[in-house]
Amino acid sequence: MTILWFIIIFGVVVIAHEFGHFLLAKAGGIHVVEFSVGMGPTLLSVKKGETKYSLKLFPIGGACMFEGEDGLAEQEGEPSEGSFLKASVWRRIATVTAGPFFNFILAYFIALIMVNMMVNMELALRDPVATEVLAGGGAEAAGLKDGDRIISINGERIRLYEEISLYMLASYRGGDLKVVYERDGERATAVLKPQYVENETGSGYMLGIANADFVEPKGIATLRYAWYEMRYCAKATYKSLGMLVRGRVSRQDVAGPVGIAVNVVGKTYETVKDDGWQYVLLNMMNITMMLSVNLGILNLLPIPALDGGRLVFLLVEVVRGKPVPPEKEGMVHFVGLVFFMALMVLVFFNDISNVLQH
Repeated sequence: MTILWFIIIFGVVVIAHEFGHFLLAKAGGIHVVEFSVGMGPTLLSVKKGETKYSLKLFPIGGACMFEGEDGLAEQEGEPSEGSFLKASVWRRIATVTAGPFFNFILAYFIALIMVNMMVNMELALRDPVATEVLAGGGAEAAGLKDGDRIISINGERIRLYEEISLYMLASYRGGDLKVVYERDGERATAVLKPQYVENETGSGYMLGIANADFVEPKGIATLRYAWYEMRYCAKATYKSLGMLVRGRVSRQDVAGPVGIAVNVVGKTYETVKDDGWQYVLLNMMNITMMLSVNLGILNLLPIPALDGGRLVFLLVEVVRGKPVPPEKEGMVHFVGLVFFMALMVLVFFNDISNVLQH
């Protein structure tokens, strides 16, 4: 079941991403040479019109290859009318951006289903409300009272209670916090000193509040809470990247496909399988939403071989008024691809090491 769910989750996320590229390319008259799901040797393929549709052996990626992309296969002569190079720069920007954008669309659609499922299953979401101000904590010392709603922390807007924990884990650097809260419809500001707490559930700096304010959004409110859920995933992703850059993430905290399959999908399935298929589906959808947001954000990073790296060259073209020679751009992306292949090997062995340790 772990393998099956892993294939389904990765397949959905990858197909959404590549379909975004595919749809915008087709709409703009760009020839799509191959649309593939997976990596490695081809298991089966079929050609319809100008496009070859392929299923590869390893379910960990995919590709939407355009005619003339990176200057390949067109080293001599003028590009054909359907070439990626022949399309306008804004059409190419839209086509490259569409992949990550479709990941965000998928994530929001999944979040919307999840919110409605949670309401029907009598589960609930948590608003950032201090239903209990803990005695002796920083919140009590700052004058907060039971029922106060946290609006922002140091200028960062808070929509869900989980965002408070995320802020304390990923953004807090010590010192006082400026907390904007709402009481009886009026907003006020408090200067709060978090306290370091150790208990059976973990340790870290805490505001000194507890929450049991559950909401069950219905109707149009589900659209808003679905956005909050997706927004939370996006914040967790870029804050985690920041922690990685600053060296606050250890090797054990990094996972590739094997680690995700075993330590995320597999362990989650084993934990909730006895609760019923609805709980399994809800948790698998949550993983899919998180991975889709992750893929969307990571692909927008300005790194060669990623969509963000291609966007850099396209934006340079907008500024210069002429494109970077395609063979030079292709060489840069090739170097980036080699780097990512080496990184995948390192991540694979890191996953194996982490799995064996657990």
